[in-house]
Amino acid sequence: MATTLEESLDGPYYLEKVSIPEDSEDGFEYNEISVDEESVHEGEEDLKTAVKALHKPTDRSETTLEELASSAKQRSSPVPEVVDDFLRNFLVKMGMIRTLDCFQTEWFEMLQKGTLKTDLVGLVPDTYTHNQLLDNQLKNAHRERESYRQSAFQAAETIVKLQKERDFHRLQHKRVVQEKNRLIEDIRRLKKHYATYEPALNELNEKYQVALRQKMLVSIERDRVIGQISDSRNAHSSHATHRDLKESGQQKFQHSPERGTRQSPDEVAHCDSTKMKNTNKHPKDSVFPATTRINPYLPQIKALSALSSKISGFSITKSIKAHTMPVSCLALHPRKLVVASASDDHLWRLWGMPEGEMIMTGEGHTDWLSFCSFHPSGGCMATTSGDTTVKIWDFAKSCCVLTLEGHAHATWGCTFHSCGDFVASCSMDNTAKVWDLNSERCRYTLRGHVDSVNSINFLPFSNIVLTCSADKTISLWDARTGLCAQTFYGHKHSCNSATFNALGDIIASCDSYGVVKLWDVRNLSAMVTIDTGPYSSNQVVFSPNGQVLAVASDDASVKLVEVASSYVSSLLGHHDAVQSVIFDHKGDLFSAGSDGEIFVWS
Repeated sequence: MATTLEESLDGPYYLEKVSIPEDSEDGFEYNEISVDEESVHEGEEDLKTAVKALHKPTDRSETTLEELASSAKQRSSPVPEVVDDFLRNFLVKMGMIRTLDCFQTEWFEMLQKGTLKTDLVGLVPDTYTHNQLLDNQLKNAHRERESYRQSAFQAAETIVKLQKERDFHRLQHKRVVQEKNRLIEDIRRLKKHYATYEPALNELNEKYQVALRQKMLVSIERDRVIGQISDSRNAHSSHATHRDLKESGQQKFQHSPERGTRQSPDEVAHCDSTKMKNTNKHPKDSVFPATTRINPYLPQIKALSALSSKISGFSITKSIKAHTMPVSCLALHPRKLVVASASDDHLWRLWGMPEGEMIMTGEGHTDWLSFCSFHPSGGCMATTSGDTTVKIWDFAKSCCVLTLEGHAHATWGCTFHSCGDFVASCSMDNTAKVWDLNSERCRYTLRGHVDSVNSINFLPFSNIVLTCSADKTISLWDARTGLCAQTFYGHKHSCNSATFNALGDIIASCDSYGVVKLWDVRNLSAMVTIDTGPYSSNQVVFSPNGQVLAVASDDASVKLVEVASSYVSSLLGHHDAVQSVIFDHKGDLFSAGSDGEIFVWS
């Protein structure tokens, strides 16, 4: 007894039992072949799985175009079946056992002899399986058609919606264009209407400027007369003589008698001998006042120092759009609440505070302005610029009356001597100069710094000049000899500004990393170091009582420092770097910066 297993490729299995008598006379020897039951069971399981897969409905929502394409491609190839297996299966199904025996006898006989060419025999497709695959493919095609139809309907609805939105926006655009054209026409009519009033406005503006100048002149003349009266009273009471004012047609200025100083003949002779040793004598040279003078404002300063200052009470009370470009410097009139501003737009302006009324404008420099400083009499002002010059402006004449030339590079700052006869300037050429306004020449050039000299100040009622430089040092100079008396070392970065307090015993300085230092002039040593950085500090000033420091910072804020406690606070309001700060006579603060605005802090 032998058992044979017939299997087609991916097709059903058929098991057939064949009995071969032991006394068969066909000349062949037959051996019994055992059938692996596990393979049969595995084949049955695979058959059931395949049938379930064919009849299982696919999820319509999960079927994608790529899966449908790949499944259609797979279904298009029919399942083949071996020819001999096909014949055997067919004869078994039909019950043609004798025909099957004859077929198998002849088949195996030819196979044993090697005359059977099995490689030339083709494959017979399984028609039933092929029909099932075609049916599934047809159903999937119907589902795809329905999904495409719904997508087409949705696309049509979206197109209609977009067309409606397009038409709506077209109407809105037409309406906006009509309104724009109407506004353009209205603006054109307004310009024509304004042009008819322009001559009248220009005439009114000229009258206004003339009235302001007359008002300024009357105020200056009144101050001069008051000063003369007070000086004459002091002269009668102290039995001292004042130096006569030099008046000639060639002189550019008319100084106030307030700047005059009382000197004995011995002191004058000593000053003259000192000057003759250091420079050539000029007929119009001014004489430096004596160094033994006492600051007449000391009692007022000491009275103010007794008052406490709170840095937390400042707030903005006024904002003025002063210039179209950055404001580099602010200066306060010595007796009036008038502030001067210098800007990168080549202009300087005078402002009446606290209303912020513009009084006067000056134009004459060919480059940006870096600094401005009032004459002690208040009747004129000095300005420095990137054009390397120092200009003196007379408010009564409303023009520049003197241009001092001598620096090789841009000038950074200037300051008047308290007597009014001298002005000192500093420059990027590493030098500072002391100019005589009467002889209109440079008396001394202060050489010693090895980098740009960034600021310069006269100690009030003294001949001492304070300079700071990008070489990280601060120096004290004798204006009568042009020699350096003392140099302070301690800053690690470029020093941008240095100034005296009202008593003249403390120096404050700041550098490009926001470090502020206080120096004791008497001990010639550093007192306190305060860090307000990391942004650059552009200017530092003392309050009138000397208890508060104001620092102009590059972080668009004004830093306030309590000198006693070193406590630092910030005033915020500017939109760009703050370039300059000043205190007025009452302790209010003014600041200006690269945003072109002046802020009043009260």
